[in-house]
Amino acid sequence: MKFAEFDLDNGLLKGLEKLGLKTPTPVQEQVIPAVLTGKDIQASARTGSGKSAAFMLPLLQLMIAKPAPRTATRCLVLSPTRELAMQLDKHCRDLSRFTDIDSLVIVGGEGFKEQQARLRKNPEVVIGTPGRLLEHVQKGSLELDDLEFLVLDEADRILDMGFRDDVMAIVERCNAKRQTLLLSATLEHQGIGNISREVQRSPQKISIDSHRSAHSNIRQEIILVDDPGHKQQLCNWLLANEEYGKALVFTNTRVHAEELAVFLIRQGQRAACLHGEMLPDERKRVMHLYRDGKVKVLVATDLAARGLDVPEISLVINYALARSGDEYVHRIGRTGRADATGVAISLVSPQEWNRMESISRYLAVTFTQREVSELPARFKGPTGKKKPVRKGKPKAKVDPAEKAKAKAKQRHKNRKNIGKRRSPSADKLPESGKGNAEKPEEKQVWKQKPAGSVARKSDKKKSGPDQDGMTPLTRR
Repeated sequence: MKFAEFDLDNGLLKGLEKLGLKTPTPVQEQVIPAVLTGKDIQASARTGSGKSAAFMLPLLQLMIAKPAPRTATRCLVLSPTRELAMQLDKHCRDLSRFTDIDSLVIVGGEGFKEQQARLRKNPEVVIGTPGRLLEHVQKGSLELDDLEFLVLDEADRILDMGFRDDVMAIVERCNAKRQTLLLSATLEHQGIGNISREVQRSPQKISIDSHRSAHSNIRQEIILVDDPGHKQQLCNWLLANEEYGKALVFTNTRVHAEELAVFLIRQGQRAACLHGEMLPDERKRVMHLYRDGKVKVLVATDLAARGLDVPEISLVINYALARSGDEYVHRIGRTGRADATGVAISLVSPQEWNRMESISRYLAVTFTQREVSELPARFKGPTGKKKPVRKGKPKAKVDPAEKAKAKAKQRHKNRKNIGKRRSPSADKLPESGKGNAEKPEEKQVWKQKPAGSVARKSDKKKSGPDQDGMTPLTRR
C-alpha cells in the first residue's frame, strides 16, 4: 500500500517524498482513514510505529480540503514534554512544507510575551505542553472557540505527570463540536478510560502491536554488576567497545545522570546530560548537539523515554533498571525504530535482580545474560539455597479448636482489675465439720464501782456511766 492511495493533497505527498516515506506502517494504514471520516479515535501502538504521522497527515489533509483563513487556531496538540512538543512541531513542518499550513510550538521556559506575539499571527496548528498552553488560554492569548481538532499525544504520560487538571481546564474552553484524538502506547492505563469519557464521543478504538509485544528487532541483554563503581566501569567499557551510531544511557535520578555524564566525559567519551531540571535553552542546545552527531552519548532520565525520535540510536543502556515494565519498554523503544535493529543492555546489581525478573515476567521476555571477561562480576545471581530442614521428633498434632482457644486474644482492659489474691493460711482454715460453726456471743457484764470513787474524764468519753453508777465491761 502507498500513501497516494489515501487521496492526500499533492503538497503532503511531496513532503512525504522529501522525508523518504513511501509505505505507511500498520498503525498508519488503520488510523489515517479512520481520522478522515471525522470520528473520535483512541489509538494504541508500540513505540517507533509511526503514530505521529498517523494523526498528523489526516488532520493536515482535512484542513487543506476545507480552508478557513478567518478563524482562530484550528488544531491543538497537547504533549507531555517540551522535547516531544518540539519534535512534533518539526515533524508537522516537514510534512506541510509544501502547503500553506503553519504551526507553532508553545512550551514553558520561553518568553511569554514573545509567544503572545507569535500567537497573534494566528497559526492553524498549535503544539505545546498543557501548563504553558493553559496560561495563554487564561490570558486570552489563545482562542479555542473555532477549534476543530484536539489531540492528546502520549496521553498516559500526560496523566502520569499530573497534567489532568490542566488538560480538563483547556478542554472546557474548546469548541464542543471538535474532533478529539487520543494516542498512547497503551490504552490499559487506569486514567485513559476516565478522561476519554469526558473529552470524546463514542471513540473508535485502534490497537496495533501492544506495547508489551515482543521487540524482535531489538536484542535485549543483561550484565550483572557488583557495585556502583563496577557499574560505571562497565558502562564506559560498553561505550568504548560496542558498535553503534548513537547511544542513550538511562538513569533513574537527575543526580546520577549528572555524575555519570561527568565520569564518561573524563574517560574521553563525547557525552552530555539531559534531565528535567535543566533550563530550556540548555536542553534545546543538548538535543541539537545530539541530533547533529557532535554528542555521541546522551545520559538522560526518563524524560527522554517518551516519543524521542533521534536517528541512528542503535544502543540503549539501562544504567539503572527501569522502575516498571512499561517504562522499560519506552526506554528500549528509542532504538529499533522504523524496523531498524538495535541493542538494549541492562546493568543489573544484586538489589535490582528481583525487579529484573518481574519485568521479564510482565513482558514475557527472556533476557540474554552476558559477561564481560575484562570486568567480571562476583555476583552471579541468587544462590538458590534452601533453608536447612530441622531433624527431630515430629510435633504432635493439635486440635484446631484447642489451638484457636489457646491463641485467643486477651485484652488488657479485661485483665487490668485482676490481681493476685492471698490464699488463707493453714492455721486459719476451719476444722472439718466446724466450718459453719457460729462464733460464741459476747456477754456484757456490769460491774459496780466502789463508793466514793471519782470517774475519770477518759471514762466519760469512752463509756459514759449510767445514773446508777454502773459501767459496762466486756469479756468473752
